[in-house]
Amino acid sequence: MRTPRNDPLGAQATDGPGSLPGVEDPSPGRASTPLGTDDESRPEYEAIEATSETESRHSPQRTCVLTRRTADKAELIRLVLGPDGQVHPDVRAKAPGRGAWIGVGREELATALAKGKLRGALSRAFKTQALEIASDLPDRIEQALARATLDRLGMEARSGTLITGSDRVEQAARGGKVRALLYAADAGPDGRRKLDQAWRVGGSEELGHRHGLEIPVERTILSMALGRENVVHVALTDPGAAARVLAALTRWRAFIVGTAGLGRGDDVVGQPLADDE
Repeated sequence: MRTPRNDPLGAQATDGPGSLPGVEDPSPGRASTPLGTDDESRPEYEAIEATSETESRHSPQRTCVLTRRTADKAELIRLVLGPDGQVHPDVRAKAPGRGAWIGVGREELATALAKGKLRGALSRAFKTQALEIASDLPDRIEQALARATLDRLGMEARSGTLITGSDRVEQAARGGKVRALLYAADAGPDGRRKLDQAWRVGGSEELGHRHGLEIPVERTILSMALGRENVVHVALTDPGAAARVLAALTRWRAFIVGTAGLGRGDDVVGQPLADDE
């Protein structure tokens, strides 16, 4: 069975300029651009979105083209139709062009793709039959979600809202300063239990958490994303930073484990991966 641990970020990933090892640019046939930027050389074209009639100004709503469920944009994944007719993932929701939204997990998406359901839904959303969907779209979405999360962690590390190292994390956790506790996929169970306990002493349950969350990459990739050596345990001490990281990580984990939390309004932060506990 495929799990985030035995298949971290997909085995077919290739490195490119500005990329982390094992994390590829999700858009085939497109020159690699710096992480967090859009390719603005593509011509603008009419943007359409599958959206609900009632859209909150503070929490925009969109409708999944596969399930017809309406959810916050932050819970869904945007797909765009390029001028070449190719469907690309746009997990940052910044690319210009025609857009449609999905709120399903990797396996459900792969099934919809294989059975032609995704093509039909996107043809209706984009109002055209002239589109092509790559067979590796689920892989590319997972890669893009990984990049977005690791980028966010890197930014928080540079801004000083993130601490690493078991001893430092434990001290902050016991002192009630930790707002989010994270582990690399290859973190040992003893270290996890020790920090989970320290966090509970510091009041994690008041924040709605009983344990830390696994980041679905091993320490080598996590260390490179943060620009530090041998990063295994991570803590976020700023509430805003924790919210930003958990939003990105939640969507990534939800896509891997299934639809829980993805487009349903569920709290996937509390849903562990197979080895979170």
